[in-house]
Amino acid sequence: MNTPAIFHTPMAALIVCAAWLFTGSSLYAQGTPPPAYQLSIEAPRSLAPLLQSHLDLSRFQAQAKDTVITNEELTRLIGATPSQVRALVETEGFFNAQVAVEVGPMGEEPRKIQVRVEPGTQARVRALRVEVEEGKEAGPAWQHMLSEWALPVGAPFTQSSWADAKNKALAKLRAGGYPAATWATSTAWVDGPSNSVDLELVLQRGPLYSFGAVQVEGLSRYPLESILALQPFAVGDPVQESKILDYQERLRKLGWFETVAVELDTQIDTAGAAPVKVRVRERGFQQATAGAGWSDKTGPRVSLEHVHRQVWGLPWLSKNKLEWGREQQSWQGELLSYPLPKGYRNLVAGSYQTEVAAGTSVLSAWLRAGRTLDTENLERLVFIEALSAKTQIQDVGNGAPWVAEPTHWAASGNVHWLRQDLDNALLPTRGHSASVQLGAGYAWGGLTSLSGPFGRALGRLTAYQPLGAQWYGSARLEAGQVLAASAVGVPDTLLFRAGGDESVRGYGYRSVGPLGPQGVVRSARVLLTGSVELARPLPQPWSSLWLASFIDAGQAANHWSDLQPVWGYGVGLRWRSPVGPVRIDVAYGEAIRKTRLHVSLGVNF
Repeated sequence: MNTPAIFHTPMAALIVCAAWLFTGSSLYAQGTPPPAYQLSIEAPRSLAPLLQSHLDLSRFQAQAKDTVITNEELTRLIGATPSQVRALVETEGFFNAQVAVEVGPMGEEPRKIQVRVEPGTQARVRALRVEVEEGKEAGPAWQHMLSEWALPVGAPFTQSSWADAKNKALAKLRAGGYPAATWATSTAWVDGPSNSVDLELVLQRGPLYSFGAVQVEGLSRYPLESILALQPFAVGDPVQESKILDYQERLRKLGWFETVAVELDTQIDTAGAAPVKVRVRERGFQQATAGAGWSDKTGPRVSLEHVHRQVWGLPWLSKNKLEWGREQQSWQGELLSYPLPKGYRNLVAGSYQTEVAAGTSVLSAWLRAGRTLDTENLERLVFIEALSAKTQIQDVGNGAPWVAEPTHWAASGNVHWLRQDLDNALLPTRGHSASVQLGAGYAWGGLTSLSGPFGRALGRLTAYQPLGAQWYGSARLEAGQVLAASAVGVPDTLLFRAGGDESVRGYGYRSVGPLGPQGVVRSARVLLTGSVELARPLPQPWSSLWLASFIDAGQAANHWSDLQPVWGYGVGLRWRSPVGPVRIDVAYGEAIRKTRLHVSLGVNF
């Protein structure tokens, strides 16, 4: 159990609440006009909102349209104000506040009431003493908890920071292998004259837990071996909350289950081999999904996706997706094995796609075979790939006919990494996302270019950070390069262009890059883009809508020395809709002196 801090703030707060509850009904007198009064509060900026929100005088003034208060009750509330003020500011660590209440004469309209607060010096933590009830330290988790204690000696003391420090410390200890840990006692000793507080805590840590066997409930269609192959711990390992969450995320990413819950059995008598309980609700073997949407990349589009979770009765999952848009038509298929030991899955995939962008039409196809590994925050894919790309260029200077170019081929080995550490996948406000693509292979250039080896690298880093006062910032940096002799014909789908709502806004999708002989933008061998965005949610009840302003820049070129970034800037609207995020941006492309609307939305049904 927790022992409350030894000062009169909690008791005073209870008295204030009780007084309001038990006297509230007497404050209303039917048929009696409310005495008009004007309340002003002079207090430091950090305390004024607290007093405005919780003082009875302030609350009843705000409710004057709906309440009637007698002169007698108003006099009583005025008399109770100093004690209410002291009780409230003590929660913020001010234990020697001076309060003065000045009241205008009875016949004054409106009657002026002025509350002046001199809070004095805010108390600070003078001493911190934390002990373990059993008389033993709790190992590394204990040291980690103390090293990150959120209310250290010298810090300003508030009731909320005291409670927050205790809760955070306990959460760290429980996550580090002591799920039964609790505070036996926690006391804050206040020394009013010296404006200091001494903190004393006694921890009842409980035993150090170790992982036991996994117990699965609700499984009938899918093999138990695949579930067990994904666990990121072994029997006997010390319990870590992060591994439990990692296991739950791995199972969720399988796509086999509607719901997944992974919990540790925290009974004391099984602490040495605590069972891990997995509860699942299975999906059927087959699922079809239709969708519609609009984006800067494809224009309007419709899609159809089919998933079979046990194709041909074998331990393989298949996915097929058809997408038809104004600027893009594609099919993509995938065969994915059930999880193997250590969580790996084998992969065979293929794609066929036609895409039109900025005067270029590309017909491409690829076939991959490889192995994937998904953990809580990291996705890794290793594969070999064969691809082809046939390009047609619109000859702007000759009546805009399409001029076909020879087909280019390539075979390569590749590694892709994606790491995400975000607080929210739909509209993140804190964390980062990083992706890296590396590949090397051989390209065949057709009749107009040479064949030869090539390498390819592409990296993207996005960071999100709260800035205070409900402002949120984000930044993105993307860079890529294809390494090959200038005469080697690398397929267009391996080259780069900039422009679009995921690159440089204010410009069309893949419309930024070097100009070719026909006056049409061509794909290039180096890429650099970046973006900075500032956003803020609207007030309630529209807090699901966010306003944003941004600046984007970037370019694609054949050599780094040729990079001349173009700029785009504008404003946007973000919406956490029930079916996913919706983004609407209005951006001005400085290089082309045009304004462009970027919309990204989708719906599945």
